[in-house]
Amino acid sequence: MPAVLTVDPRSGVPIYLQIVEQVKRSVALGVLGAGEQLPTVKQLALDLTVNPNTVARAYRDLERDSVIETSPGRGSFVRAQAAGESPAVAAEIAADALDVAMREARAVGVSREALRELFDAALARWFSLEIEGA
Repeated sequence: MPAVLTVDPRSGVPIYLQIVEQVKRSVALGVLGAGEQLPTVKQLALDLTVNPNTVARAYRDLERDSVIETSPGRGSFVRAQAAGESPAVAAEIAADALDVAMREARAVGVSREALRELFDAALARWFSLEIEGA
């Protein structure tokens, strides 16, 4: 496993989801490659100081989403297909982040029109940086 996974119990995001998103992001960015082995449930639980059932749930979700495959007695590995689907995984991560941002904006009373303006401004800012840097 490359970069160490971290969890923030105070973030309001369930720990198992934090693990799922970090693994998906690592696959999308190519940090985790096809066939790369993940730590065992027990080892990751010890590393993160969380309940092994939390890690097991994250691994089950990752397996259900076809990001990893688990072989009894061998461990859990990044699926070759998942590594090849980096753009799709990246889009899924972005969609999840946008959902969170939209939910937060709505919760604090930002109107649809104001949110669209904020999004358009951020889009222009981030993608103009990309063009300038190219």
